[in-house]
Amino acid sequence: MTQETLFAQKLEQLAQTAKEQENCVSEEQLREAFAELSLREEQLEMVRAYLRQRSIGIGEPAALEDYLSEQEIDYLDDYVKQLAELPQFSEGEKEAVTLSAMAGDADAQNRLIQIFLPQVVEISRLYAGQGVFVEDLIGEGNVALTMGVTILGASRHAAEAQGMLGRMIMDAMEEFIAENAEETKKSRKMAERINKVADKANELAEELHRKVTIEELMNETGMSRKAIADAVRMSGNKIDAILAE
Repeated sequence: MTQETLFAQKLEQLAQTAKEQENCVSEEQLREAFAELSLREEQLEMVRAYLRQRSIGIGEPAALEDYLSEQEIDYLDDYVKQLAELPQFSEGEKEAVTLSAMAGDADAQNRLIQIFLPQVVEISRLYAGQGVFVEDLIGEGNVALTMGVTILGASRHAAEAQGMLGRMIMDAMEEFIAENAEETKKSRKMAERINKVADKANELAEELHRKVTIEELMNETGMSRKAIADAVRMSGNKIDAILAE
């Protein structure tokens, strides 16, 4: 295993540890995680910066203000107040409701959703600050919860069923973040392509003192006709105005 691979593995393990500790790790845990790699202090500071970008606190949980916008904080406050008006359940009641939901009781499944809604909020805090709105994370978690309560029949006991729901909620949020990151990557690539075509079209138009053809752009950029046509379409009038008909 290369040093780079081991470093990436240790970093992900530390992030996973943080999820199990209210999105927080101690300075000692951080140093122990990378002890065998003998990182320099400046390299450890890069690790700290990476963790902060993932809303992971070091020594104490990161404050909401550090990774949520004012709008998101207001949304969370209002949503939590709404949840506080829902019926409260003791641990014994929670177990009984879970067992009934496992048996297929629709009313129990609805009550179990109510029981887990606050947990969706708590889980969302673990994933907030990663390029998506906390409201969307909660929405994805709630969808997973609603689906999850209907498929608990294979669980052997209440604790296993509850753990399954928690994992489904986390998986849904992780998948949403990954999908959003992929869409952002695609959008960035398209923006780069549009700018490349626009810049080259402008450059050629100034050089030739006329509008340019798609064929000329293909030769200059090395891009396919379809790629250039897509860039022209996505740019609106930005490129079309300097293209020959």
